[in-house]
Amino acid sequence: MKGLFGFGKKENKPEGNVDKTFLNTKKWLVQYDRKGCIGAGSCEAVNPERWKLLDERKAELKGGELNQQNNMYEVRIGDDELAKMKAAAEGCPKVVIHIINTETGEKII
Repeated sequence: MKGLFGFGKKENKPEGNVDKTFLNTKKWLVQYDRKGCIGAGSCEAVNPERWKLLDERKAELKGGELNQQNNMYEVRIGDDELAKMKAAAEGCPKVVIHIINTETGEKII
């Protein structure tokens, strides 16, 4: 079968054959207890791509969704974001940011 503009060969992948390599890259679960946040802003200072201090003096975890079961905001991240997220968690004076390895269940922060 011809590709775009009639040149080359268009690769046909069987339906249902999804490339799943990206699924394994986000092995870290970040949990944030917004209720305990005092708005110190250290998280935003070290990782503004993921954290923002709101007007009500609480931080927002960008991309995070509220888990109704534990009442924490959660987001999965990959190794590429781990160092900055660890710095944000370690700098939090109220220790309301936690990082869990989803492959082992180990809570590293």
